[in-house]
Amino acid sequence: MSSANLRFTFSTRGSELCLTTSCEVGVVIPITDQPSTFSRCSVSWSHLIPLLSPQTIALLNIYRNPQNNAQSADGLRSAVSDVEMQEHYDEFFEEVFTEMEEKYGEVEEMNVCDNLGDHLVGNVYVKFRREEDAEKAVMDLNNRWFNAQPIHAELSPVTDFREACCRQYEMGECTRGGFCNFMHLKPISRELRRELYGRRRKRHRSRSRSRERRSRSRDRGRRDRERKRSRDRERSGRF
Repeated sequence: MSSANLRFTFSTRGSELCLTTSCEVGVVIPITDQPSTFSRCSVSWSHLIPLLSPQTIALLNIYRNPQNNAQSADGLRSAVSDVEMQEHYDEFFEEVFTEMEEKYGEVEEMNVCDNLGDHLVGNVYVKFRREEDAEKAVMDLNNRWFNAQPIHAELSPVTDFREACCRQYEMGECTRGGFCNFMHLKPISRELRRELYGRRRKRHRSRSRSRERRSRSRDRGRRDRERKRSRDRERSGRF
C-alpha cells in the first residue's frame, strides 16, 4: 500500500458529529471497519459520530498524595503512616464529594486517581446523575480555587470506570506502577463509603415514600369524590 495525503474535516449534522476524510492520490484505503470494503483514488467519505453529553467531569491534578510529596530536608522521603494517609484521603474525598452534591447536583460516583503520570496524577472524576449538573459544575469550578490552587475542570467521556481502571492494579499485580496509563483508583474507607453513598440511598427511599404518600393521598381524594358524586346522584334520583 503506497502513502497518501489525507485531509480530515469535522462538521455537525443535526445531533451528530460528521468526520469527512478526503484522499488525494490513487491508493486503496479501507473506509469501514470491514476489511473487505475499499475505495480508490480521490474520494471522500464520511463517518457519523454521535455527539456526547457527558455526565462525568474531571478535576485535573487536584489531589495531592502526602506520601508522594512528603520529603525531609536532606531529600529523603519522610514517613507517613498508612493510617494518617487514609485519614487525609478520606477527609479530602468527603470534602469534594459533599461540595459537588450540595452545589451542583446528585453524584452517582466519584473516583480519584493514584497514578503518577502527568496526565492522571491527582485527577478526580465525578459522575453526576444529570448531564446538565455536570455542565454547570465545569463552568463554575473553572472560576474557583482549592488548596490555594486554581481548579481546572473539564467534561470527561468516561462513564464506565470498570473499563478505564487497571485490573492488574486491583489485584496487586500491575508491573507499570504509578506510570500505568490505566486508572489506579484509590479506595476510600468502608465507613466513609457507607456514610456518603448510604446518605444517597436514604434520600431515594425518602423520595419514594413521599411519592407513595402523594399517590395514596390522590387515591383517597379520588375515592372521596366518587362517593360524594354517588350520594348526590342517589339524592337526585339520577344514575
